[in-house]
Amino acid sequence: MSTLTLREAPPERLDFLNINPLALSRLSQGEAERLEVGTTRTGVRLGDCFSVALDKSDTLTIEGGHERLDRVGASLSEGTIRVTGDVGQRVGAGMAGGSLTVTGNAGPYAASGATGGTITIAGDAGDHAGGAVYAAKVGLDGATLIIRGTAGVHLGDRMRRGTILAGRAGALAGSRMIAGTLAALSVGDHPGLGMRRGTLLLGAHGRMAETFVETGAHDLVFLRLLAKALRGLSPEHADLLAKPLRRYSGDLATIAKGEIWVAA
Repeated sequence: MSTLTLREAPPERLDFLNINPLALSRLSQGEAERLEVGTTRTGVRLGDCFSVALDKSDTLTIEGGHERLDRVGASLSEGTIRVTGDVGQRVGAGMAGGSLTVTGNAGPYAASGATGGTITIAGDAGDHAGGAVYAAKVGLDGATLIIRGTAGVHLGDRMRRGTILAGRAGALAGSRMIAGTLAALSVGDHPGLGMRRGTLLLGAHGRMAETFVETGAHDLVFLRLLAKALRGLSPEHADLLAKPLRRYSGDLATIAKGEIWVAA
């Protein structure tokens, strides 16, 4: 297991796009320490803030996270990264495979554009987790994002594929959703606003948009299969499907092929 140990708080935001087990396995310790990770003209290198210990394995541990560590795991396609502490924005953004775990909190746009692998955030996540960044066409695009704590607003905005699980989330969860599955124990107002397709599974929610219509209770094989799929990720979310469910169809302002299941 290769290890990066934070010695001191970074003097500026650091870009960890190219810091992953595969890339580090090709470098000597000296070469790794000289990697440019700064985002200003001061030229911060990896060794300026971290003690580096490499063993050529497919596992990387970052001991001592910080909110200034951006795009951690963004280039991960295989292997494992574990962060002990917090991370900044875009953790796991564009990730293609492997496993990424953060024991603390994450900034905005976690897992944006991620096409594969599993991103687990033990703490809270900022706004637009699993959502589209700036002018991007899609948000989460095939990966699995698990947020044990609370997510901000616009969770899963424009997600196209994959699965998002969250403890709680702010307003507009699943907004402009293209497809995929998003489950949360509770969310704020207007879940699914503008969604085209996809599935939201909610324990509780705030005000529902008027462009969603209730379509009654249903006993579908799909729900049992979904419960089985979620059981291995989060039994608490899977248990929502064991309760009576109300189904809402929408958003009628788009093509209205999305659905919101609410535990009674």
